[in-house]
Amino acid sequence: MLALVVFLLCAASSFSASPKGVAAGPRLNNNQLYKFSYTTEVLIDKARGSKEGSAGYRISSDVDVNLVWRDPSSKDDQLIKLAMSNVRIEPVSQRSEKKNILHGATTESVLGKTNLAALTKPFLLHLKNGKAKAFYSYWEEPATIKNLKRGLASLLQVQLNTGKVVENDVSGRCTVEYKAVKGQVTRTKILDTCQTAETGFTTHSKVLGVSSKASSVTVFTLEDGFIRSAVAEEAHSLAVNARKSTAAKVVSRQALTFVGKEVGPVEAAGKDVAGVVKSVDTKLAAVGIVAEKVKSQCKGCPSLFEHWQTEKKQLEPASLSKATAPRSFLALIQSIRKASKDEILKVLKSASKTSLPQVVDAVTSSQTTASLDAMLEFLNFTDAKGFVLQERFLYACGFASHPNERMLEALLDISKGKIGSTDIKESVVIIMGALVHKLCQKGGCDLPTVVKVKKMILDGPKSTKEESEVQMYLLALKNSLLPEAIPIFTKYTESEVGAYCTIALTALQRYDVKLMTSEVKQTVNRVYHQNRRIYEKNVRAAAADVILSSNPSYMEVKNLLLSIGNLPHEMNKYMLSKIQDIMRFEMPASKILRKAMKDMVSHNYDRFAKVGSSSAYSGFMAQSADVSSTYSLDILYSGSGILRRSNMNIYGGGNGAMLHGLQVAIEAQGLETLIAATPDEGEEDLESFAGMSALLFDVQLRPVTFFKGYSDLMSKMFSMTGDPMNVVKGLILLSDHSEVIQLQSGLKANAEFQGGLAIDISGGMEISLWYRESKTSVNNRGALVVTGNITVDMDFLRTGVEVSFETEAALDFITTVQFSEYPFLVCMQMDKTTFPVRYCLTQSLKNIHYCSKIWGHLEVSLFFFKENLFFFSVKIMLNESETLLML
Repeated sequence: MLALVVFLLCAASSFSASPKGVAAGPRLNNNQLYKFSYTTEVLIDKARGSKEGSAGYRISSDVDVNLVWRDPSSKDDQLIKLAMSNVRIEPVSQRSEKKNILHGATTESVLGKTNLAALTKPFLLHLKNGKAKAFYSYWEEPATIKNLKRGLASLLQVQLNTGKVVENDVSGRCTVEYKAVKGQVTRTKILDTCQTAETGFTTHSKVLGVSSKASSVTVFTLEDGFIRSAVAEEAHSLAVNARKSTAAKVVSRQALTFVGKEVGPVEAAGKDVAGVVKSVDTKLAAVGIVAEKVKSQCKGCPSLFEHWQTEKKQLEPASLSKATAPRSFLALIQSIRKASKDEILKVLKSASKTSLPQVVDAVTSSQTTASLDAMLEFLNFTDAKGFVLQERFLYACGFASHPNERMLEALLDISKGKIGSTDIKESVVIIMGALVHKLCQKGGCDLPTVVKVKKMILDGPKSTKEESEVQMYLLALKNSLLPEAIPIFTKYTESEVGAYCTIALTALQRYDVKLMTSEVKQTVNRVYHQNRRIYEKNVRAAAADVILSSNPSYMEVKNLLLSIGNLPHEMNKYMLSKIQDIMRFEMPASKILRKAMKDMVSHNYDRFAKVGSSSAYSGFMAQSADVSSTYSLDILYSGSGILRRSNMNIYGGGNGAMLHGLQVAIEAQGLETLIAATPDEGEEDLESFAGMSALLFDVQLRPVTFFKGYSDLMSKMFSMTGDPMNVVKGLILLSDHSEVIQLQSGLKANAEFQGGLAIDISGGMEISLWYRESKTSVNNRGALVVTGNITVDMDFLRTGVEVSFETEAALDFITTVQFSEYPFLVCMQMDKTTFPVRYCLTQSLKNIHYCSKIWGHLEVSLFFFKENLFFFSVKIMLNESETLLML
């Protein structure tokens, strides 16, 4: 034990500059000038690095450090002076003279005379027990310069014993872990704990979102209790979850090395730090060690209106199936986010009639206060003629990546006012449900406006007897996914109105399985088995989907199997196809299904040899290491051969999450009279109807009606062209991530990742009495662009990298049925073209002052600096097996 105590005391004293006690941090001696060399560099590249090397720059300087004042009662309470000199700037990677933008430039020409003078002006650091208590500099200095000084000062902050502490430095208030061994201390900063004033936003969906990794490690070498060297490396990498190769990283390094010492100034006299600072320079002020915000100024950048003039051709309807449309859409969003309300209104008022809907998509997707104010002023919801623009605005709100309470409040105000179109009134309420869900995901379920809307849609179904309004509130609740809505849906599953039952059942299927209580399951089973009343086939089919997707018990599955053979003719075939598809595709219920099918009473030829035209099939659209995309197509016919329900779904899964990318459901009823056929049980008195419902990226949209009622049916029967009816068309901001990365060096990196989708979904139903043939089609066209960029902008020097990928896709589902004789002739087609994926990498390093000095007669633009700008791009065409479909 004595030996252990002696060892510990010796180890502790090895860090001490004084034999009288253990030093808490580095100590400076009076009348000494410590000389250091200092370098800080920033490198930006794609995640795995590129052959050409990283883009970036290095700042080097000499640093003089001396003690200004020490508290007589504590040797670890010190005021230190630091001064940088002989500042040099160079590219981080060696380039030829032609590619080196800094070749021939002096430090003063790059930084500017004022910035260089400010950077070399001395500053003070108050260290107490190895921790930064205060940082003193000049208020009038540029924020970029003060941040660089803060980065240097933060390197002197170190503790000499092992343990975890909370520290304030240039990165913010962070938890830091120290590990001390003889002569060396390793400081690991836990970056996800850092609290800073600058916060960004991100897409909540894990499938469409961005993943990030970060690390920060500083190694101190000590001698006699003082720093001999401090080497820090910090790395941040960001990647798009759907395609991890679309990733970028920023690396920041610092190195402070002791060179020597010489006779320096004498320690100042004084009782406290404040008095000593005033005696050094009355203009010095405590400006805080945490980095301050830097406002980036774009010199020579076009205005929003000028940018719109260059992009507007790409946003015409004819371009919406090409990748140029979402790329221009994303670029326009970036400009709109920097614009004022008046600038945005100018663009809205100048856009052509054909491009205006796409402008509305971009402005709404920007999600700034100015853009929302501009849209609310531009749109007149009392005018039914503005239906298209109003709905595009509402849908863009529903797809918002990071909505706030004010957006929901705006929609609530619209719903309370006069609305010219009943369809728009329905869309407003339905989209409010989607916003409630997104705000609750962000922890905003208790916000005042959210509470108001929750009450409104929860009370809505019982507040009206109008069928359309009840459906409206049920669809809003379906979007909201509120746990409080489960009892409401459970009640409506047993409604006498088939549409209510279908909405309620499809809504229950979206909830987490853990919320499916025994009461809910019992109700759904009653619907399927018709214990209390007769239900339509599509209602029973929806109930079966809920049972099979909600972790069914052995008895539930067995009862489903036993029902086959006692169902309406086509539903027998549908259930068989559903069960076979689950087992073939290895869905969650496949294990319990196999167990139940070991019983020959439920699994025998009599049941599993049923014939018919209805079917259910699932398959993979694309598979990769990052994400997989699956599709399913369920078709249920009536006994007369006319389509009853067609349900097409596309899912995307990755990063431990699932996204319902698309659902297009076409329903028809009451058409048997057209061919003098007998309706199935429970469907004798149904009104003639055909319509389509779409769900896009987890947002239920307002259903579309093809016809309703016999007279409407006959009028449209003769005017029907067979052309598909549009369900949704426009531009969608799929993913949206913005982040300010405060580097320990004092530099700031801005990370922006966005994904834009141009989409055109249409569907149609055509019936020919002459040829006794029906045809349904679901047509999907889309183009996807995802871009990610990280930039470090110091006003006088800017470096960055952009990674992106894009693809164009087309997918059609066509089902043709000839019911002139029995059995029906059914043809199912899925037409999928090859999806090319293009990948691009761009790096840049721009000397703003130097280039503008040479090219002052030209507009400052990336394309005008090719001679002095390190720039290259790579494009790769991938084969079909490597493509990614995000629809």
